[in-house]
Amino acid sequence: MSDQAKDERTPEEMEAAEASGERAEGGIDGDYEALVQLLKENDELKDRALRTAAEMENLRRRTARDVQDARAYAVANFARDMLSVSDNLRRALDAIPAEAKASGDAGFKSLIEGVDLTERAMLSALERHGVKRLAPEGEKFDPNFHQAMFEIPNPDVPAGTVVQVVQPGYSIGERVLRPAMVGVAKGGPKAAAEAKVEPGPVNEQAEKDA
Repeated sequence: MSDQAKDERTPEEMEAAEASGERAEGGIDGDYEALVQLLKENDELKDRALRTAAEMENLRRRTARDVQDARAYAVANFARDMLSVSDNLRRALDAIPAEAKASGDAGFKSLIEGVDLTERAMLSALERHGVKRLAPEGEKFDPNFHQAMFEIPNPDVPAGTVVQVVQPGYSIGERVLRPAMVGVAKGGPKAAAEAKVEPGPVNEQAEKDA
C-alpha cells in the first residue's frame, strides 16, 4: 500500500489495523506455546508408555520363570519320598548273601531279578522327571552337593577328593534332593589350583649378603 493510501485512512481505520496486527502476533505466540506444551506432554506419555512396557516385560519373564520352576520342581517332594523306597530296595539286594545268589534256585533268582528291575524302573522314572543321581567318587568335594561323613588318609590323591560314596545323592534341576554322603581324602597333595608356586632363579647377590 502506498504512502498516499495510508495517509487517506481515517484514524479509526489505522487503530483497527494496528489492533489486528497485535492480535496476529499474539496468536502466533500462543500457538507456539501450545505446541511446546503438546510436545512436552507427548514426551511424558512416551516415557510412561516405555516404563509400562518394561514393567510388563519384567512381569512376563518372572511369570515364565515361576511357571518353569513349578514344572521342574513340582515332583520334588514326591521324588524325595520315592528315594527312601529305592534305598530300601537296594538294601534288600545288598543283604542277600553271595552264596544265596549263587545257589541256582530259580524262584529265588527270579525274586532277586524282580527287585532289581523294580529299583531300576523307579530310578529311570525319576530321571525322566529331572532327578539326577549324584555318585561323585573321584571328584572334588563340593559342600553344596556332598556331605562329608569321615576323612580317609590317602597320600595318593589330592586332599579334598571324594574317595568313597557311602550313599548316593540326588538333585532335581539346580536343587539338591539329598546330598551324597561321602568319605573325603586327606593328607594328599594339594589340588593343581592350590599347588605351590615354583621358586624363581637364585639371586646370588642376596645369598652373598646373607
